[in-house]
Amino acid sequence: MDITQFLVLLLENLSRLDFVEKVDIQSEAFILKGRAFLKKNRFLQIYYNEFTETKAFALIERGKRIWGIDYDNIRGWHLHPLENPETHSEITPKTVEEIINFLSEVWIKLK
Repeated sequence: MDITQFLVLLLENLSRLDFVEKVDIQSEAFILKGRAFLKKNRFLQIYYNEFTETKAFALIERGKRIWGIDYDNIRGWHLHPLENPETHSEITPKTVEEIINFLSEVWIKLK
């Protein structure tokens, strides 16, 4: 998937969430980095590398990851669960839509 396709899917899915306040994205060549600023002083840190297909989504609160989903060529797809975000739990591959839906479920648990 190229950066443009990733960005379109990301923005389409984030726009459906009522707790997203704004999105700030930067891209350089084949890398996209950004943040979706959320209510309650939280943000979703986003990273995508088109060349390596690395994807990283980290929910940040008070400077620390409290949840996340990542894919890289070393660990494959893995979850940083809300209960223990420092761990890496293997998961099946996820689409951008599935990741954002998962974020929505996590958000409900945090209320």
